[in-house]
Amino acid sequence: MHGTPAEKRLGTTAHTFVTPVCRTGRICKGRGQRMTTMSEDHDIPTRGSSGDEGGWFAASARPSPAGSGAARTAPAAQTTDSGRTRERPLTPTPEPHPADGVEAVPLPPVAVPSAAEIELIQQTLAEIEPVANAVTSHFYSLLFVRNPQLRDLFPAAMDTQRDRLFRALLTTARHAGNPAVLTSYLSGLGRGHRKYGTRAEYYPVLGECLLGALERFAHFTWSPAAETAWVKAYTLISQIMIDAAAVDEQRAPASWQAEVVSHERRSSDTAVITLRTDQPYAFRAGQYTSIETPWWPRVWRHYSFAGAPRSDGLITLHVKAVPAGWVSGALVNRAQPGDVVRLGGPAGTMTVNHRSENGLLCLGGGTGIAPIKAMIEEVAEYGRRRLFDVFYGARSAHELYDLETMRQLEAEHSWLSVHPVVGDGCPVRASVLTGQVPDVIRGSGHWSGHDGYVSGPPGMIRSGIDALRDVGIPQERIRHDALDELAFAGD
Repeated sequence: MHGTPAEKRLGTTAHTFVTPVCRTGRICKGRGQRMTTMSEDHDIPTRGSSGDEGGWFAASARPSPAGSGAARTAPAAQTTDSGRTRERPLTPTPEPHPADGVEAVPLPPVAVPSAAEIELIQQTLAEIEPVANAVTSHFYSLLFVRNPQLRDLFPAAMDTQRDRLFRALLTTARHAGNPAVLTSYLSGLGRGHRKYGTRAEYYPVLGECLLGALERFAHFTWSPAAETAWVKAYTLISQIMIDAAAVDEQRAPASWQAEVVSHERRSSDTAVITLRTDQPYAFRAGQYTSIETPWWPRVWRHYSFAGAPRSDGLITLHVKAVPAGWVSGALVNRAQPGDVVRLGGPAGTMTVNHRSENGLLCLGGGTGIAPIKAMIEEVAEYGRRRLFDVFYGARSAHELYDLETMRQLEAEHSWLSVHPVVGDGCPVRASVLTGQVPDVIRGSGHWSGHDGYVSGPPGMIRSGIDALRDVGIPQERIRHDALDELAFAGD
């Protein structure tokens, strides 16, 4: 094997680099495992990405909703594609949030990096951050040159991959000392990567190429101690993902075939699509799925479920076509009843905590309203009344494509209040607010008696989290899924 000293050392210990998992999910000895990362630049709506970056951002006056100037309490009778993504700065991301009913595998019996080793990992990441694109490009060059058979697992256009791997490494390194968050985050990735055809024997291959890329570019912080720290961290990361995939294999297929049953255009660029899967598909309101279309093989995009699970098994999604959005454009403009797409397993942590007595405060922009609508349906079906406030934002009134549906739900449920917010200063009715949703929230009083949920693009996630904190909701009661930021090289 050719390569850097780090790669050679890793190559000579490939069989002991990680502790493999058998198909039964048990720990097996004496076999290596490998992983490959897959490209998945996101269309909207990732539950956290509604596709229109300015979806709730506005520019005018910021009045408060009537009657919400103080902390709200429940009344006595009452008890949430871009096919070519733009380059973004690599900024800290919201923390992954474990949610009720989201299963994480136990921490595997492998060595966990010490505090000193975590510090070495973070120093390496800080050094290579300014050249993250070069590091990532070198990683994939090594992977494809040495393992050309793996190239077919990736989409044709690799330019969309860019800094996703590095952002994922930042996330995992930052939480290497927090087993609960790490296992929750990586378990979902391990399950999600099954749909790509990822197998356990791919993992050492990726590890070798990762170490080679790090050693080449981390000129000042790379050392034998840093290498050891990275081997430990990668072993832990890969084993969690392999364990989760092995467990998931026993109870669910890697992917589902889904037929388009209906296709309703809500606007020139937005469609409501209903699907019927070939096998039972269990999910929770607030979660999302990933879709591959027949027109763009190996290109997956995340979309939120726009309704709670139905007795007939049908699944509804809201899709907005974005410029150069391969999958979103195909789903909005090309898909029709009878077409068949492929779904990955359900994922996401923005689910309702039914054990809580708190009200729910949801911020949603553009097609980010889809998971919030699903949560409303689940709360209604659950049967326990809780105050449920929704701030539904868009740049202009005509982009509030699902407002009538939300108004109908509001009329049906006395505990639900819907506050539309537009940014162009031209509301279609007196009840529609103008301004930026985070600013409207800040001016609406104290919401400490609520759990917070936020759904939209990454920028909206960040500003929404800040606003929810400012109105009294602690971080541990704020839920979101910023997939574009938390993707482990694509999932």
